Amino acid sequence: MPHARSLLRVARRVASDASSAEDLVQETLLRAWKGFDQFETGTNARAWLFRIMFNAFYAQGRKRRSGPVLVPLEHAEPEPEPSTRPLSGWTDAVSVSRALNRLSEEHRAVLLLGVVEGFKCREIAEILSLPIGTVMSRLSRARQALREQLQAPDPRPQESRARAACAEREAS
Repeated sequence: MPHARSLLRVARRVASDASSAEDLVQETLLRAWKGFDQFETGTNARAWLFRIMFNAFYAQGRKRRSGPVLVPLEHAEPEPEPSTRPLSGWTDAVSVSRALNRLSEEHRAVLLLGVVEGFKCREIAEILSLPIGTVMSRLSRARQALREQLQAPDPRPQESRARAACAEREAS
């Protein structure tokens, strides 16, 4: 399948785990095969497949919300705070991945389709059935949130910075 890798890449980001992502892609391809007569020749097949995938994803979400809530028996480990040193190589990928996972579902979907998969805002709007203005707004906010999460915070608390500034003034 020509677009299966792209579908799986995005599905892994929006679904809760790898198994759910694979199921989502399989459901997408099955729905596409069953509904191939609805595909309009000359249109973007890739965008059509992504639209099917997000419709299936949202349908699964509705089913999950109407079902019982599953509570894990073990506590999840807290994620470490972002490091204060510049990122490089593999740690970049891990940090970006964690930051993407902390984004809301809506922001993550728009960011993945626009930045990772290279869809234009108009195509994203069609895939997600949203107005183009909403897509542009979500894309901007998602980029800003990702940027903020990846920036290293000042290791000194606000109070200690104020004390240090006063001490510097007194010393001079």
